[in-house]
Amino acid sequence: MAGYTSVTPEDLAHMLDVIGVGSVEELFDGIPAGVRLRRPIDLPPGQPEQAVYAELRRLAARNVSTEDEITFLGAGMYDHYVPSIIDMLMSRSEFLTPYTPYQPEVSQGGLQVMFEYQTAISELTGLPVSNASVYEGPSAVGAAAYMAKLASKRPRLLVSRGVHPHSRATLETLAVGYGTTVEEIALEDGVTELDALRAALSDEVGAVVIQQPNFLGTIEDVTALSAAAHEHGALVICAADPLTLGVLEAPGNQGVDVCVGEGQSLGNRLDFGGPSFGFFAATEKHLRAMPGRIAGETTDADGRRGFVLTLQTREQHIRREKATSNICTSQALNALGGVVYLSWLGRQGIVELGELMLQRTHYARETLAALDGVTKLHDRPVVREFALRLAVSDREAVGRVLERCAAAGVNAGYALGRSYDEHPDGLLVAITEQRSRADIDRLAEVLGAAVAAERATVGAGATA
Repeated sequence: MAGYTSVTPEDLAHMLDVIGVGSVEELFDGIPAGVRLRRPIDLPPGQPEQAVYAELRRLAARNVSTEDEITFLGAGMYDHYVPSIIDMLMSRSEFLTPYTPYQPEVSQGGLQVMFEYQTAISELTGLPVSNASVYEGPSAVGAAAYMAKLASKRPRLLVSRGVHPHSRATLETLAVGYGTTVEEIALEDGVTELDALRAALSDEVGAVVIQQPNFLGTIEDVTALSAAAHEHGALVICAADPLTLGVLEAPGNQGVDVCVGEGQSLGNRLDFGGPSFGFFAATEKHLRAMPGRIAGETTDADGRRGFVLTLQTREQHIRREKATSNICTSQALNALGGVVYLSWLGRQGIVELGELMLQRTHYARETLAALDGVTKLHDRPVVREFALRLAVSDREAVGRVLERCAAAGVNAGYALGRSYDEHPDGLLVAITEQRSRADIDRLAEVLGAAVAAERATVGAGATA
C-alpha cells in the first residue's frame, strides 16, 4: 500500500497555473526572505496507514493513565469519577457539532444549556451572574484581572503566592499588554500573609487575587482578605476549587467580587491536561463588563419561554479592539459536562462528596505525617489536598522518591519544588473520591519505603 501524499506534483502545477503563478517561490515572494525556510522540511517518508497506526499505538502504550496506577497527583487537575451519563449526553450530535449560537431561533438547545450552566455556577459561587464559561482556569483569572483594570483604571495588581503558578504566570503575561504591574503577596504558615497584604495595598491597587483553597491545599480566610482589599477600593478575585464548595462557604458570601476557577473536576476527564473549561461569576455591578458569552432568558412573540445571547455585541467575537476580552470564548461542550455533572450530584451530593474528600484527606495527612522522614508543611485546615515535607536533601531527591513510588505503581503527588523554590523538599498530595483507604495505606507503604531508600542512599554516599 502506497503512502498518502496530499498534493502531487501534477496537482501543484495545476494550482499554480490556475492562480497565474509560475512557481512556489514566486507565490511566496511577498514574504521576507529572512523568515522563509530554505530547505525541505525534515520529515520521514510517507508510510502506509496501518504502519502509522501501529506506531501511534506503540507511542500511546508509553503513557500511564489513572486507571493504570494509583495516583495522588492534583495541583489543579484531579482524578474524579465521570459518570457515564455525561459521555452519553456530550456525544449527542446537537451538542457535539453546533457553531456559535448567533441565531437563537435555531440554537435553543445550546442556549438553554448555557443558561442552566450559568444558574448552577451562580448558585455554587454565591454570586448573582455568570458567563457561559471561558477557556480554562488560568484564562479565567486573567480575564477577571483585565475586567478589574477596565473597571478601576488602577495600575497595580496584587496576587497571593498561593494562587496556582499557571494563573500567576498568565497574569504576568497579560498584564504587560494592558499596563498593569503584578506584585506577589507572600505566604506565611501556608496562607496569604494578611499583614503583608495590608502593607502592599494602596489606592493604586485595582484588584487582589487569591485562591480558595490555595495551591498548597490550605483554607484561606477569604473574609479577612476581602475586607482588607475593600478598605482601599480594590476588587477581590477569588480562584475557587468548585468541588470544595460543598463544604466551604461560597466566595460570594465572603465579600468576593469575582469568582473564577478551573472546571475540569466537574465532569471532565484529565485527558492529558485538556481541554476543560473555566468558570466566571461576578456581582451584578460587573455584569455588562464581563467577558465571554452570557445567555439570557426571555419570551417570544407568543409568550413562550426562550433563550438568547444577551448583554454583548457581535464585536465580542470579531473585533479585538471592541471586545471586553479576547481569551474568553465559551467552552460549551466541556461546560455541558460540568452542568450535567452538577445536576447528577445534586445539592446533597456535592455536600456528601466534599465531606468524603475531607475525611479521606485528613486520614491521609495524618497517616503520611506519621511516617519516618515525612512531616506536615503546616497545620492549617485542608479539604482535599495537602503539602508535606520529606526529609531528603533537595528537589532532585524528591524526584527520585517519586520515581521509586512510580515504579511500585503509585503516583505519590506533585513535587512542590517545581513551582516553589522555598519548598525544595515539598510534596503536594491530592485526595479524591477515587482514592480509597486501601489506596492511602498503599501510598504510605510505598512513600515510606521510598523516603527511607533515598536517605539510605545519601547516607551511604556520605560515608563512602
